Amino acid sequence: MATNSFGYSVKRGFAAMPDALRAIILLNTATFVAQFVFFAFFGIDLSTYLGLNTNIVITITQPWRIVTYMFLHSMGNLFHFIFNMLWLWWMGRPVEERLGPRSFLTIYFGAGLAGALVDVALSFAAGTTLVIGASGAVFGVMVAFAMLFPRTPIMLFLLPPIEARYVVGGLIALDIIFLNSGGQVARLVHLGGALGGFLLMRAHKNGFDLSLIPRYFEYLYRKFKPSGAPKTKKRNKKMSIVSDADVIEEVDQSELDEILEKISKKGYDALSKEEKKKLFELSKKD
Repeated sequence: MATNSFGYSVKRGFAAMPDALRAIILLNTATFVAQFVFFAFFGIDLSTYLGLNTNIVITITQPWRIVTYMFLHSMGNLFHFIFNMLWLWWMGRPVEERLGPRSFLTIYFGAGLAGALVDVALSFAAGTTLVIGASGAVFGVMVAFAMLFPRTPIMLFLLPPIEARYVVGGLIALDIIFLNSGGQVARLVHLGGALGGFLLMRAHKNGFDLSLIPRYFEYLYRKFKPSGAPKTKKRNKKMSIVSDADVIEEVDQSELDEILEKISKKGYDALSKEEKKKLFELSKKD
């Protein structure tokens, strides 16, 4: 009974995660398992073919690496994978809930790409290496969180609560300080990812629409939603309102209230085209 209860709790927790975040974590986990399987049974190290090689010639001739490297992690360092996923889970959820899944994916992949490009561009100084890990993308999400919720307290081990802006700023500062210290940490990727997240969030605050991911991606990552997760009912387009004028006015007022509440929370740019059109139509009524 306890096992069933634990399994049910895990399933509910997974189902409660925002769609894009759930898909990203699941894809990272599946790729991590695949790395072990390919290496254990076939002796193939996927990072050799999918990791980011900072040699600019290889990057140009094998461009898929600037994306696939984000989903690979070191098989000899389990904590590399665990900590990336934990940071992503802790800070990614409120970011996606505030910005929406498509904008969240833009920040995640945009930061990951920025980290890869910065590392490749500066490879002449740092030397050619093979880079793997979601850290660049995660750093971009962390910067987005710090910009959206700067004063949110974060509990770190053996430390008092620290505001998010100082935690994220401190992690970036550490990467800058230890930039030339060597080791296996891709600090240029971290800094490039943080820069990508910052620039995308600045663009968002200036009114730029971050929801650049095509709509068919929504269909793909919604496929990861467990069967037990609540489903949104679609409105039957064939249905029409057959009420009197008073009821219609009440419905219009309700829709207007919802739109105005959304504007107050997320701004006018967060409205869909249909909502903007509806707002314009309602504003013309007496």
